[in-house]
This record gives sequence, structure tokens and C-alpha cells, in this order.
Amino acid sequence: MKKTIAFRTAAAASALGLALTLAACGSNGSNDASTEAGGTDAQQDEAVTAESALTLEDGWVKAVDKDHGMTAVFGTLKNSSDQDIHFTGAESSVAAMAELHETVEDNSGSTKMQEKEGGFVIPAGGELKLEPGGDHIMLMKLKEGIEPGAEVTTTLKTDAGDLDVTVPAKEFAGAQEEYDQGDGSDMDHGDMDHGDMDHGDDEDGHDH
Repeated sequence: MKKTIAFRTAAAASALGLALTLAACGSNGSNDASTEAGGTDAQQDEAVTAESALTLEDGWVKAVDKDHGMTAVFGTLKNSSDQDIHFTGAESSVAAMAELHETVEDNSGSTKMQEKEGGFVIPAGGELKLEPGGDHIMLMKLKEGIEPGAEVTTTLKTDAGDLDVTVPAKEFAGAQEEYDQGDGSDMDHGDMDHGDMDHGDDEDGHDH
């Protein structure tokens, strides 16, 4: 009988130990699941926004008088996030219209400015250069003249939200491009010179 009692006691102790081990494993599994869920929530809380990810460096706008009707904003848009950001449009209180423009080369080798359909993608950790003779933000149908030294605020529209940027105005003379008549705006771009950023004194001409 003593041997039987000892065997039963050992078996009971073994079963108890197994139960405790399984309970501990179950507890660890719950903690791991909670940690993973917490990590997911943290990632959601760190969603990329234009205000946190985008900066406009060395930004400026071409100074013009009201009669010229339009101007452009330049600078380097930098994306510090690990996600691409789609730059889709812009608006400014100084202009009735704003468009994103690109430079394209035609079959003759000449370059023309036209609206960028769909906007620009600023790559993760990358940048978009906005410059005379290249991509830029076009402000059209100006409501007022922009004098050298004045500051102009423009709202950039992206898939990560809006970003307000304020840049100084300065005089500029530069690139030689033309505007494509296929531009999506209601203005006639014709074969206007981009030289000196002046496309004529007509308000319907591209002057930036």
C-alpha cells in the first residue's frame, strides 16, 4: 500500500506541474498578443502628416505687379517620412487660381510649361525641386501685386493633409521656355516666352 500511495502522490504532483506550465504559457501568449495589439495602435498613432513630414526649403515667389496677373512659387520640398507623399494641388489668398506645373520637351527639342496632371509624388526620404525652368507652383489671376520683400502664404494640398508655407518675394530674371496651349487652365499660354519670367503684359499671359 505504501508503494501505491507514493505512486499516486508523484502522479498528482506531475499533473499539477503540467497544469501550472500550461497556465504560464497561456499567460505569456496573452501578453504577446497584447504587445502586438499595442504596437499596431502605436503605428496608427504615428500616421504621416504633411505638417510633420514636409518642409519647403529656400522657398520664394517671383515679385510682380498686379497687371502681370500671375507668378510662381519655388523652393525644395523635402519629405522626411518613410512614406511617399502625393502633392496634388495648391491655393493662395493672393490668387484666384493655382496649379502645379511641369516642364516638358516637345519633338523639336523645345521645352514648354504645362499643368502637371495628377500632381507630383514626393518620395519617402526624398525631395521635389520647384525651380524656374522646371516644376513650380503657378499662382494665377492675382488679386494684388507682390512687391519684393513681401511674404506670400500658399497652402499645399497632399494626400497626407494640407501644409501652409510662407515665402518671401524677390525679383528674378531667368529661363527661356514656352507654355503649352494644351494647359488645363482657361488662359491662353500661346507661344509666350518664359524669359525673365515674363509672358507679356496681358493678364491672360503667363507672367511669373
